[in-house]
Amino acid sequence: MAFFDPPVAFHFSVVFIGFVPPVPDMAFQEVSGLETSLELESLEEGGENRFVHQLPKPAKRSNLKLKRGMTTAASGLVQWCRSSLEGGLAEPIIPKDMTVSLLNEMRIPVAVWSIGNAFPVKWTVSDLDAMKNELAFETIELAYTTLQRMA
Repeated sequence: MAFFDPPVAFHFSVVFIGFVPPVPDMAFQEVSGLETSLELESLEEGGENRFVHQLPKPAKRSNLKLKRGMTTAASGLVQWCRSSLEGGLAEPIIPKDMTVSLLNEMRIPVAVWSIGNAFPVKWTVSDLDAMKNELAFETIELAYTTLQRMA
């Protein structure tokens, strides 16, 4: 009987597809929001008093949040966020496909999530506080249309 060691949650990679040239600054401290759920609509049937039907609605996805130490304005990801969020919609928002992979100790993916049509909807900088000795972080929140576990 083979034993399976569950993967560790701290060894992962994030890859955006469609940046030209490719963006090398994709190191993140935290990824959250890999979540899909079904909302239900209740339907009462006349004459049936034992139960209420629960009908599924389309899948709902929470926003994906990527957290990392702040980088320079030369970052391709920062430039994409700026053009999407600070441009006043003067230029179209360009969605990107991406993957999030959970890696084993040999950097081989043990789980891969494919995310389609992601675009920035929120960009947050951590609090700046002269009384604390902490790194400055930025959190990029992305909306997306599809989430599929590939492996």
